[in-house]
Amino acid sequence: MQPQRPSTFAPASTSDQQPGTRSRTIVLSLVAGLVLGAGGMGAAWAMNADSNAVAGGTPAADARAACEALDGFDPEKYTAKGPAGEVALNRYAAAGALSASAAAADAKYKELAQTIRRSQDRHAQVFEFDATVKRDLDQAREICRAL
Repeated sequence: MQPQRPSTFAPASTSDQQPGTRSRTIVLSLVAGLVLGAGGMGAAWAMNADSNAVAGGTPAADARAACEALDGFDPEKYTAKGPAGEVALNRYAAAGALSASAAAADAKYKELAQTIRRSQDRHAQVFEFDATVKRDLDQAREICRAL
């Protein structure tokens, strides 16, 4: 018997790609997917934009939006658990932020912003909607009615 010689037969490569080509293809596919997804999302937002919305970016629009947020704010729901409490918290915060934005751009909205801020500051001190906080909220709503 003769000793076995090592085989010189090498199996053919299952892939004709060079090393690194596959990972490069995957990365390029992912990037293309992200770009197409972002473009599609932007197009969807553009098509679904509310055509009746007030032109944003103006102090008057910010003041009206602050008043709308304040109008939908119910202090009784501020500490509620779940969605009702989240809505109340966010509307109160939005009223403050939007009125501050309006006042920063136009001084005629300064009183609205100061009144809402005063109510928020007092609430942060006493952790409740006491008579002082409610009075400031009522005053802010009166200012809104006059806008």
